[in-house]
Amino acid sequence: AVVSTQSTGIKDTTVGTLSQHLTTQVVALKSLASKLQDISVYLTQVTDGKLPVNHPIIYQLQDVFHLLPNLSMPDLMKAFTIKTNDQELVMYTASIIRAVIALHSLINNKTTNRAAEKEGSKKVEVEKDDKEEKEKDTKEDSNKKDVKS
Repeated sequence: AVVSTQSTGIKDTTVGTLSQHLTTQVVALKSLASKLQDISVYLTQVTDGKLPVNHPIIYQLQDVFHLLPNLSMPDLMKAFTIKTNDQELVMYTASIIRAVIALHSLINNKTTNRAAEKEGSKKVEVEKDDKEEKEKDTKEDSNKKDVKS
């Protein structure tokens, strides 16, 4: 998808891709929240005695929880923080670079348009001068003819 801003006329093809990616992630997170809610309801019903214990489900849940990282370790938390900060720095730098490139393109476009306008006005002036010279020549020729007569 190509998105163009109205005021600058600069096309940014990354906006559509980024919005699609974010939409997909939001949908995935909503799905995860729904599944975690279902697991919570199931475990609550099992502990209240409303449902019998289903051992294969409990084993699957244990496997899932064992695969999760232990976030209580300071070294792991520091590593996650560093990695997250590095990723955000890269995204911020890329965003700044895109903005600078867009501004550069805008400035180039403005200078090109101004140069074209100046050339257009010069052509109009040259055409006016040519027209005035022709009119003067025509008047001079008619005056010379009148003098001869």
